[in-house]
Amino acid sequence: MKTLTNKRILLGVSGSIAAYKAPDIVRRLQDLGAEVRVILTNGGAKFITELSLQTTSKHKVHSNLWDKEAELAMGHIELARWADAFLVAPASANTIANLASGKACDLLTSIALAFEGKILIAPAMNQAMYHSNGVQNNLAILKKHSIEMITDSGEQACGDVGEGRLAQPETIAQKVSDAFTNTKLTGKNILITLGATIEPIDPVRYLSNHSSGKMGNALAQACIESGANVTLIHGNVSTELTQQSHKLPVDTAEQMYQKVMEVIKDQDIFISVAAVSDYRIKNVEKNKIKRENKHLTLDLVANKDILYEVSQLENRPLCIGFAAETENIVKNAQNKLKNKGCDVIIANDVSKPDFGMKNDDNEVYFISQNFSEKIEKNNKQKIARKIVKIFIRKFL
Repeated sequence: MKTLTNKRILLGVSGSIAAYKAPDIVRRLQDLGAEVRVILTNGGAKFITELSLQTTSKHKVHSNLWDKEAELAMGHIELARWADAFLVAPASANTIANLASGKACDLLTSIALAFEGKILIAPAMNQAMYHSNGVQNNLAILKKHSIEMITDSGEQACGDVGEGRLAQPETIAQKVSDAFTNTKLTGKNILITLGATIEPIDPVRYLSNHSSGKMGNALAQACIESGANVTLIHGNVSTELTQQSHKLPVDTAEQMYQKVMEVIKDQDIFISVAAVSDYRIKNVEKNKIKRENKHLTLDLVANKDILYEVSQLENRPLCIGFAAETENIVKNAQNKLKNKGCDVIIANDVSKPDFGMKNDDNEVYFISQNFSEKIEKNNKQKIARKIVKIFIRKFL
């Protein structure tokens, strides 16, 4: 199981002979599913080349605090925001001292000050240096700041034996993995539909709805946080979709149905959040309809019910649907749960002006065959996390 799936790890390589192990650390992190980017200090560059680290990480290696090519020329902020965890391995005595002192003397230490997530360091130095009062005092300071140590002992490059040897790459990778709270979604494939479908009337006009895609995107982020591989099949959205997902854009309900059926066999969970048009125009006009009469009649035909179709598959994934209602919220959702044949319906009242469609907040009901729970009004990201948490507890 890849316990670092969808996790972004920033690896800082400082000046130690053990830096030659850095490419192997990158590989071990990648083996667990992580995306890795590397910072190389001037000292680290004495022992390992940027080319080696670029080749293994498949990303540009960062070394210059004053890189004009970095976003807004503030690369330390850009990288600090990108990463889910910051690993310094090997961490030399000098780098440890700078971190403990709160210095920002290079790119690595500047990122450490700007980074708000989990920091782990793997010391690498001679055993006598490691046991010195200076290094031990600095390590104690870092521990007080909740920086985790990854240590090892054994034969060293100088011939000494003792603490201070860099831990094995596979051990380091596993310690990084252990820093995250993995759930039963780790490694699962989840398909989410979101946004509004568009049904053309003529080359200019179409039928659609007010869905923004915000709730579906919030669920995607919550699933990714829990370690899942997420695919998004999206219609028209007014929000930026999470970068850590695989995105498949569509326009019409028929296109969304076809795309869902193409990939559904590889999914463990299907979450149908999209506001899919129930009907489409039977005969789409090739030219723009002119305003010649006071009344216009459109001939509509029903689209396929994607949630129902997936729920009826012989080897279907676990299915979660959304019900946008304006009255009798719970009762209508319970009927939809029965009629669709899915496992869960998330119901919300879209008649309210302050939450639901187009808004950043929501209030929903989690409804399954033998369970119902109201999730009180909150921002959609927190609502999504609660939905995922309840689903894991009840079904996995």
